[in-house]
Parts: sequence; C-alpha cells; structure tokens
Amino acid sequence: MADRRLQVFHAVAKQLSFTKAAETLYMTQPAVTFQIKQLEEHFNTRLFDRGHGRISLTPAGELALEYADRILGEYADLEARLAEMTGQMRGPLLVGASITIAEFMLPRVLGEFNALYPNVRARLVVGNSETIENRVAEHSLDLGITEAIEHLPQLQAETCCDDELQVICSPSHPLARESAITPAMLRDHAFIAREPGSGTREVTDNYFRQAGVDPASLKVLMELGSPEALKGVVSTGLGVAIVSRASFHKELQLQHLVAIPLSPRLTRPLSLVTPKEKFRSKLVTSFVDFARRKLQEYAA
Repeated sequence: MADRRLQVFHAVAKQLSFTKAAETLYMTQPAVTFQIKQLEEHFNTRLFDRGHGRISLTPAGELALEYADRILGEYADLEARLAEMTGQMRGPLLVGASITIAEFMLPRVLGEFNALYPNVRARLVVGNSETIENRVAEHSLDLGITEAIEHLPQLQAETCCDDELQVICSPSHPLARESAITPAMLRDHAFIAREPGSGTREVTDNYFRQAGVDPASLKVLMELGSPEALKGVVSTGLGVAIVSRASFHKELQLQHLVAIPLSPRLTRPLSLVTPKEKFRSKLVTSFVDFARRKLQEYAA
C-alpha cells in the first residue's frame, strides 16, 4: 500500500482544499489535517501556506507534488501489473467524463462493468471537456470520455460513437412547431448556451461559424454549466438551447420540452482519451473496449 500520508498530501495538493480532499478520500477533515501535519514533521518543512481561508503550495510542496505524482502513478501501475499476473481484474479505475456523458450515458456503462468485475473500484469524476482532458494529461485520471473536437497533444484519442445535438424549447415557444431549424433562425430568439470550455459549447460555436453565423450575434441570455440547468431554464419558455439527444428523453415523455433537429443535422464524436506515453493496464484496456461497445449501442 502506498504511504497514506503521501496519498492524503496528493489529494490536498490537487484540490487545494482540505475539505474537498476529505470528501474525495472519505475521511474527516481533522484526519486529513493530522496526516498533513505528520508529513510536514517528517520532512521538517511546511508543504502548504495557509491564510485568509485559502491554502497554496510552498516551494517544498511543489517539489513534493512532483514526486507524489510519479510515486503514486508507479504504484498504480505496479498494482495493475501484479493483478494481471495473477489473472485478476481488480483495483481502482479513475474515469473522467464531461457532464452530459457522465449524467446520461456513463452510469449504465459503469454499472454493467462493475457487475462483470465486482473487484474493480470505479470512481467517476465529472467536469467539462477541458477539465477532464487536463486531468488525464496530468495522470490524475486513467481515462476520460469527452465531447471535445480537438484534443491535447499528449493524449491519445479514439472516437467511440457519434452523438446528435438538437434544439430544445418549451411547447409554447414559436419554434416548437418547426420540423427543422437552421442556424440563422436561432438569431431571432433568446439563446441559452453552455459555458465556455464545455465540449457542447465548442461544437455548437463551430457549427454556427460553418453555417456563416457568428456565435457572437446570438441573443445569449445566459451561459450555464450543465444540461439539467439548460433544460430547466428552457422549460420556462425563456429561450432555446442546443443539447445532446441523450439528455432530454424524460422531458419529451412528460411533454415539458419539444426537440427539433437542426438543418443541417449536428452530430459530434464522443472520444475516449488516455495518456499517450503511460502504460495502459489490462483493466483500463478492458474498460475502454467495454465502454466503446456500450456507448455505440446506446447511441444507436
């Protein structure tokens, strides 16, 4: 087992928060503080500066984080390789996903994978595509599933399936009876957008540009950080939004929203991303293959 103090330090250094690290590690905050104090006493130096309700890494802390990244990464590889030698599929699996995928696609994938391999401890980290890819690149996640069009050069990306995006609006909205909507038609209506950095925002902005519509010309009423937030605002009749078809099935059944295809249709690839240079364990390889197959089934 890797040194627990080092694991705790790594979590605090990544989160820059004792509270968030405690939640991540399923520990109490006093227990996290105690482990950090022990490690600082062991090295006879401060690893964090504390003040004004915030913490930051000292120069010693920055150095310790560099080594902690390598040590914990090597330990994870050791654990994976030893498990493979004994024919086991076990150990931690750290998966990151952009918000739409995490909320509406991955729960089924993770549940079915865990049913096949009950000794695997999967953990899902949710963020926008930019955040997830950065964490995969820094090796704090084993893999990510994102909606990004362009990927960081240090990542290996493979398309697993395509996802269609459609316009949603309330049943009383003027566009609700249209059979298809062009990008130019959306300039005349209040638009609810995803936040900059999200895969959906990147894809829709590129789509508008290719159609000759400057995204800045849209009447953007607000920018929101999740599909659930977008659907909630749109259902009030305040505006329209563009979201993944996978995200609004329930609302269509309840007739809270109407979905209209774009013309031309808008699809985006969903990509599995892993570090290029990092050893890929049998567990990660198996999950990548499983997730690709399942996501293709769900998209169909």
